[in-house]
Amino acid sequence: MGMGEAVTVHFIGAGPGAPDLITVRGRDLIARCPVCLYAGSIVPKELLTHCPKGARIVDTAPLSLDEIEAEFVAAHEADLDVARLQSGDLSIFSAVAEQLRRLERRGIPYTLTPGVPAFAAAAAAMGRELTVPEVAQSVVLTRVSGRASRMPEGERLAAFAATGATLAIHLAIHAIDRIVEELTPFYGADCPVAVVTQVSQPGERIVRGTLADISAKLAAEPIERTALILVGRALAAEEFRDSALYDAEYRRRFREGGSRR
Repeated sequence: MGMGEAVTVHFIGAGPGAPDLITVRGRDLIARCPVCLYAGSIVPKELLTHCPKGARIVDTAPLSLDEIEAEFVAAHEADLDVARLQSGDLSIFSAVAEQLRRLERRGIPYTLTPGVPAFAAAAAAMGRELTVPEVAQSVVLTRVSGRASRMPEGERLAAFAATGATLAIHLAIHAIDRIVEELTPFYGADCPVAVVTQVSQPGERIVRGTLADISAKLAAEPIERTALILVGRALAAEEFRDSALYDAEYRRRFREGGSRR
């Protein structure tokens, strides 16, 4: 470390599971940090091969928030930068906020490096775009109330369903029957659904169906692990108009320096 550089905790979105779905920046930060904290069960072990020789590598899966904070503090006192690997992307459902709050209280600097989120990897695995012209132009990233925390009052699935947006419902496989019941009146029983688990990993599975039959399909081949549920007409849209982005007239006027007046 150069003179006067502050010790920093680098939070890195490790992506959805495939070790090469990490950003170049994230990989380079791992290679520079003499301490690496990683979320054991959900961050690919192969990423640890980027750690420098002799690095202190800590699996945070069994640790409490207090114990994770103690690791940050010990590294800070020893003048060592930390790579903190978390699954997916840091911007949603990553529990990063409570760690940042503790670092702020202690005056320890940090950075955030985004990762590939599971919903993006799932769309790629399905060969689909989640927004389709004149079918759905919004994607709602949400979850359902569970043991860990309740949903805020206004954020009900039915409220989002009323918009017709594509829904990406996280951590909700246990509630599939409830989801089907709440969404069917809005999307119709023939609306496409996909349940994606272990996306980008060797055990990747995609169960495709409709709101009418997805529960039966999952009963036939249960998914025990964390899964993402995608619901919306955009998932099967074939009859849609092309995006204006590649339209000849649009290109002439807006993309190739035509008149902007």
